[in-house]
Order: sequence, then structure tokens, then C-alpha cells
Amino acid sequence: MNDGSGVTHNSAYDSVIGIQGGVIHNANVSILHPDASPQEKYKVGVRCLEEGVPSRARDMISDAIAHGYDNAEVRFHWVLAMLSARAYHDLSTEEIQRLRRASGLVRTYAEGEWKDALRVAFELLAMLSTANDETGRVLERLRALSPRRLDEILHHFDLVLTGGLKDSLWAESRERAEKARFGNDRAQRVWAYFEPDPIGARALPPRPSTAAAAKAALPVRAGLFVVVTAFLWILALVADPAEAIIELLVALGAGLTAAHFGHQWWYRAHQMKAKNRLFHIPQTGDPTATGDGFTNRVRHSFDHYFMTRVPYGFAPYVWLNHTVHIRNSLVAEIALLYRESRISVERVNWLIRYLAEDARDRYNKGTLFDHRNQNQTPAGAQALCVVALITLGITTLALLGTVASGGDAAQVLLAILAVVGSVWSGRAAASSWLEARGEEHRLAEETREYQERLAARQVAYRNWKSFLDTMRPSELEMETWLTCDKTLLVDEALRHYQLAWRDLITHTILMTPARPYRRARVKGGPWRYSRYSFRIFLVTQDGVREISKEFDFTDAKRGKEQRSNYRFDALSSVQVTERSEVGYDLELILSNGPARNIRVKDADAHHIAPDENAQEIAEIDLNSGGFIHTFRLLEGIAAEGKGWIERNNPYNLPSFRAAD
Repeated sequence: MNDGSGVTHNSAYDSVIGIQGGVIHNANVSILHPDASPQEKYKVGVRCLEEGVPSRARDMISDAIAHGYDNAEVRFHWVLAMLSARAYHDLSTEEIQRLRRASGLVRTYAEGEWKDALRVAFELLAMLSTANDETGRVLERLRALSPRRLDEILHHFDLVLTGGLKDSLWAESRERAEKARFGNDRAQRVWAYFEPDPIGARALPPRPSTAAAAKAALPVRAGLFVVVTAFLWILALVADPAEAIIELLVALGAGLTAAHFGHQWWYRAHQMKAKNRLFHIPQTGDPTATGDGFTNRVRHSFDHYFMTRVPYGFAPYVWLNHTVHIRNSLVAEIALLYRESRISVERVNWLIRYLAEDARDRYNKGTLFDHRNQNQTPAGAQALCVVALITLGITTLALLGTVASGGDAAQVLLAILAVVGSVWSGRAAASSWLEARGEEHRLAEETREYQERLAARQVAYRNWKSFLDTMRPSELEMETWLTCDKTLLVDEALRHYQLAWRDLITHTILMTPARPYRRARVKGGPWRYSRYSFRIFLVTQDGVREISKEFDFTDAKRGKEQRSNYRFDALSSVQVTERSEVGYDLELILSNGPARNIRVKDADAHHIAPDENAQEIAEIDLNSGGFIHTFRLLEGIAAEGKGWIERNNPYNLPSFRAAD
């Protein structure tokens, strides 16, 4: 895939780690400010319903109704929320009474699409507790609804509608699922849902300058050098003026030449040493290597991306060896910039990938190792500097000889002391001058490089962020695809067992994560997984038929499959174990076989946003995965066997027929 910047990415398979703790996107499905109006609460409730969080939708829409916002549209979505992902035996006595009261309110609403849809919804509920002689009329009214309302009813009444009524609608449901299953470019976009939100661009700022301290020491050192050197020159002029003038001119020329070429040589050598010290990181196998997990993960990520972003003509491992020093520098920089608590490497992978691509592109342009050439002084300049220094030394000795040839022992002694003082003070003054000038140059150079690097990385960040925002599926799309998968898996199970809906008493679907997986969610929403395991329980008069199947959510490719059949009395007990560090386990104990442990969900205590409630998120997740309905169904069968099925038969429930 192309991110719009001309770079092709290999979508989810660029990830270094196959299982990650979890990604929480900043978008949310149910976060409201405290002073939200009933209309706002209703809209959020509808969005929760569409995006697979019916428990939250029930709370929001009920709250809106309680505060006076009530009409046919609101009641229609309220009924859908009450029955979404639930069967009759999941409803409390109070909820059944509320539905009955709501059915009596239909006549008070204004005529229109919403009232028609609400009336049909209650007629469908009423048919479950009456004879089937009105099936044709109700189906006709159902099909007369708009496609949107029809889809909503069929989706959210999935566990309520059974028998011949669902048989009549199943072909249409299956056809819609087949059409929408890979809609909106699913196979090319699902990976983006599990990508973490990238952290912003950063670059290593310039190191603090020491120019001020060097400048402060320079006047004293330079002044001492000037005084001592002038004294030496005076002694030479007194001894032999003509020869001294020539020697002084030569010394002055040699000194200026050494200063001109020497400061460049010193600066470049100093810069290379400083960068080597800054960016040195011990290798993983080195005994001095730190045990810092973040740095090691950054190193592994760089190795991965450098192996997949290779210039033409290079084998991956050859390219790794060729760029070992560059990678060490980059690893050091990224580790320094992003080593923060709760910052995962996955959030920085966009930058690591960009740096790997940048290294490849610069190599192709022949500029990858430009910094080495920039920090190398030309041999001619080095030679001139060395010659100038040698000339300066010889001239200094010549000055000492001139003093000795024309002066007494005292003058010679003073000249020797002046030479020693000149060398010492000159070296100190040169050191301060080189540091002051070099630091100014370095700061200007590093500031320019920092701004260029940061600007380039900000562009790469914006490109990747925009690409992710464009590619990432919405909650509605994810829920739609998941619903289509469930519909077609149920259809496959019915075909395998040669069953029609009229043969089923009830059914349930339990969705659990299948390892290895990636997972992500929006704030306030359920976890969604890159790999699922679906367990479909079909309850008939003869017992329970169970099919479990794994599949990859990206392309819906099927994995291993298991089938089990058992009588009602074979299910001895159902237990749930909750361990905060591990998650939720469902244990099925059969009388004729070993206990079966099913990991319903993994622990997520460390993956909760600060403004979220861990218990609420766990309940949303369990409801979304079908756990609550599945557990109640299996628990009832284990406790009462077939008697529980008869007791919860819809025909034994009160009528919900809407009053006209």
C-alpha cells in the first residue's frame, strides 16, 4: 500500500511483534460530557448500538427517554438495544414489563417510517408467543420497510427470531452478508485498525554550547601570550634588528597559516569524536550492554526495517553489516528521545521505518556516508597546517639563536623563559580560541541539521498519520464485517448439520481471541481482534451441537475447526474463573469427557484509559463477545437440562403486540 508519499508499505505485516498488549484509539463511542442533553445522549446511544455496544446503548437511550426525549424513532432504537445480542431468557422481569408498557405507547406516536418500523418490531415479538398464521402478513410488512430499518431489525433481533419466521428471512440475511463481507476494501484496511496511534515527531536537539566559557578565558590567555611574545621579539630586535624582522615576519605568516587550516582540522576531528561518543551503544552480545528493554526493542525494530528496506543489489544481511554504525547512531537517538513510561515501540515504528527508508534512499543517491567526508580534512590542508607549525617552531628557535648571538647570559635566560611562556600561553589561547569558534560553528550547524531533520520527520509523521486515518476502518465498518462473518459461519454450521431454523430451539455464538493476535479498541468500546475463534452452539430437541472455528479477521481465512455433539444431560456444569492478571476462563464439564477450558478474554487492567472504568469495559467486552448470553444458556442447560429449554420457550412469555 502507498501512504501518499511515494513509499509502499506492507500493511500489518510490517509489524515486528505479532501479539501486542493492546491499542486504544483516541476516538470513542460513548464518552459524553456531564451536561449532555437528552438528544446528545440518544445520538451516542444509537452510535453505540451500531458499533456493537448494546449495553451502553440501552443506558444512553433509556436516560434520554427518562429526561423527556421520546418519540417513535427513539423507541425503535430503544427496543433494538433492549434485544440486541440477547435472548428472552437474558431479559429481567422488569425489562419484560418495560417492553410491554412500551408496546402500548406505539399508538401515541406520529405516523411515519419510524412508527411503522416500531410497530413491525413489536409484531415480530408478538409472533413468538402466538401461532404462525399471521407470519405472511408480518413478513410482508417487514419487507415493506426501508432496507436500513430491515437490516437493523434482522441484525439486532438475531437471538430473538427463530423457527419458521427466521427461515423465511435467512436467505436474504445470508445474501446481504455475502455482499457486505468484504465491502469498503476490508482486506486492505483492517490492519490499520490495529495500528497504534503514532507518537509525534522528535529529533535530537543541539548539544549545549561551551563557547561562553571559552570566550571568557580567551582574553587573559591571549593577553599573556601577546605580552610574552612581544618581550621575546624585543630581545631579538635589540640583538639583531634586520634578522629579527625577517624571523618575525616568517613567524607571523606561519602562525596565520596554521590558524587558518588548523581550526578546520581541529573542528572536524573534534566533531567526529563527539558524535562517536554520543552515539555509541554496546552491542546486544556485549557484556557491557544495558538490559534496557525499550532500547533492545528499538534495536530489533531497526534491524527488521533495515532488512526489509534494502537498496537494489544488496542482500539483507549484507546491508545490515554495511550500516551497523548508522543503525547504532539511530538506535541511540530514538532510545534517548522516546524512552518514556508506557510508550511502546509500535508507536515509534513509523519513524524507524522512515529512517530505514531514508538510509536506503540516501545510499541510492550516494549521500549516505556524506558525514564521513564532511568530517574529514583534506590532506592538502593538513599538510599546510603541519608545515606551518614546523616553520613556526623553527622560527621560534631561530629567534632564540638571534638573542643568544647578540646578548649576554641574562638575556639568553630571559629569552628561554619567554619561549617557554609563549608556547604555554599560546597553546592555552589557541585552545580557547578553537573551542569558542568551533562551538559557535557547531551550534549553528547542529541547529540547521536539527531543524531539517525535525521538519522532514514531521512531514513523514503527518503523511503516516493521514494515511492511517484514511485507511483505519470505523467502528461501524468493523462491526458490520464481524456480523457478516458470524452470519455466514452460522449458515455454514446449519448446512453442515442439515438443519433449518425451525429445527433450532435457540442458538448462541461465543467470540474469543485466537492466538497469536493483535487487538485494539476505541475508548469506551470493546476489544477487537485480528484473529478470532468462533464457537457456535446450536440447541435442538436432541441436544447441543457445537462448532468452533478460527479465522483471520483481515481476510476471513479459516483456520482449524472442531465439532462436538452432546445431550442435555451430558453437560454437567459451567464455571467462570476471573483472574485479574490473566483474564476470564469458561470451563465446560461434560459427564463423558474431560473439562474444557475456554479463554474468553485476556486481562486488560493495564490497557485502560485514565477516564475509563475497568469493570465497565470488561462488561462491554464480555457482552460484545456473546459471553453473557452463552454463559446463561449453558448454565441453564447444565442445571435443568431440557426442562430449562421448555421453561424459557417464547410461547410461554406474555404478548408484546403493539396497541393500535
